[in-house]
Amino acid sequence: MSTSRDRVLVGLRNPGLDYVGTRHNVGYEVVEVLAFDHKIELGNGPSGVRCDVATVRVDDTRLMLAAPQTYMNESGAAVRALLDYHSIEDSDLLVIHDDIDLPFGKVKVAFGGGAGGHNGLRSVIQHLGHRDFHRLKIGVGRPPGRMDPAVYVLNRFGKSEREEMDIVVSNAADIAHLWIADPEDARQRAGEI
Repeated sequence: MSTSRDRVLVGLRNPGLDYVGTRHNVGYEVVEVLAFDHKIELGNGPSGVRCDVATVRVDDTRLMLAAPQTYMNESGAAVRALLDYHSIEDSDLLVIHDDIDLPFGKVKVAFGGGAGGHNGLRSVIQHLGHRDFHRLKIGVGRPPGRMDPAVYVLNRFGKSEREEMDIVVSNAADIAHLWIADPEDARQRAGEI
């Protein structure tokens, strides 16, 4: 007899049309692809949980896809409220986010570590009270010249970058699917992309 488990995949983002297609929102784009793959739509979460949420059963797993309705810097409060509301362990959480320290298009699965200057991650770490959770990082490249990284991540991709990033987002969604069943396998496979 198999036991049921939970997995929560949270795509960090800034909500609203002004941020659609920006580098900072690629984590959310992965969640959108996953929702499409499972034929579900994200909608308002429970009262007091400031996340868009969709839930589907995948074999013996209750998979919850989520995106904070808060701005990036306040993501942690929404993630903490979601986990608490559904009594889900932090170890069953995968936070999907952009990373300027990874080369453009690189995908990496990691457990633990710091925020690396990412304010959304900093907020999640603060509200969880620790750094020990899974992350799916998507390299969006470094800002050119002396451009402020905070400005850079709010920019949209150029046309050729966008075409490449669409493939990267699809690959990242495949890695997230693997993570649901086996985080270690997902980590190894991400290293091959």
